[in-house]
Amino acid sequence: MSVQLSIIVPLYNEEDSVAPLYHSIVKSVDRLDTDYEILFVDDGSTDNTVAEAQKLAARDARLRVIIFCRNYGQTPAMAAGIDYANGDVLVTMDGDLQNDPDDIPSLLEKMGEGYDIVVGWRHKRQDKLITRKIPSRIANRLIGWITGVPIRDNGCSLKAYKASVIKNIPLYSEMHRFIPAMASLAGSRIAEIKVKHHARQFGESTYGLSRIYKVLMDLITIKTILSFISHPIRMFALAAGVIMVIGMTALVAGVFQLASGSGFVYISVALLYMSLAIALMSLGVIGELVYRTGNMRIEHFARIKSNVQDAP
Repeated sequence: MSVQLSIIVPLYNEEDSVAPLYHSIVKSVDRLDTDYEILFVDDGSTDNTVAEAQKLAARDARLRVIIFCRNYGQTPAMAAGIDYANGDVLVTMDGDLQNDPDDIPSLLEKMGEGYDIVVGWRHKRQDKLITRKIPSRIANRLIGWITGVPIRDNGCSLKAYKASVIKNIPLYSEMHRFIPAMASLAGSRIAEIKVKHHARQFGESTYGLSRIYKVLMDLITIKTILSFISHPIRMFALAAGVIMVIGMTALVAGVFQLASGSGFVYISVALLYMSLAIALMSLGVIGELVYRTGNMRIEHFARIKSNVQDAP
């Protein structure tokens, strides 16, 4: 069943937050003249989060509860909600009452100006300075510098997406914070607006300094994708170059070791490495051809579509 708006909320041990969050979402979104659904995604909670969510779902058909058998993390939970969502526009938010559902209309209003993604910016963030605010500021500047997408608050879960955009972006590990950077590959229009942020009312945060390592690893992955996706041959050429240098070094060593009888081993290793380098370069050329052929087809069909639209 298609609806206009889907609101996706990952939950993990938020039994005290579920009911207040649900009522707050309904109160905020009911003011909008739109069909909507709410998806609570339980990420393997060990408390009564599922039971509380199911009680609410039994009374409201607009609420669906997706249950994981164990804890997988926020990004997989968010990805599951995105996969199951039926809305034309998808809004994601945290389940700990720190994001404010009253900001959802502002996100949708900004999206109505022609944007594909609208990102929330917690400009008055109510979190601990040392373990949350400072690492977040450093990470956001680093992410903006490396990806070229200067978002002030990549970690804010309160975002609105066109379903046609977000459903085509693969999510894993901690990748949800890099969605704007990934979407930029497809030329998506991205905006950022100020949103409210509240102090946590119940439970303890599961985030901390240990998350920095995962974010840095994902950032390296994103940088690699952004750098090489439009020119696959560069990545293969870099790897092939390193392997070729090793092979040539082994070949030279083998020539000098021929007299001692061990040179053939070095030469065999050299030939193996050099063959691998050639194979990698061949894969790079094939990848480049596939990419360029795909781009040519996209441009061709875009011109056809443009001509059809402009025809009297």
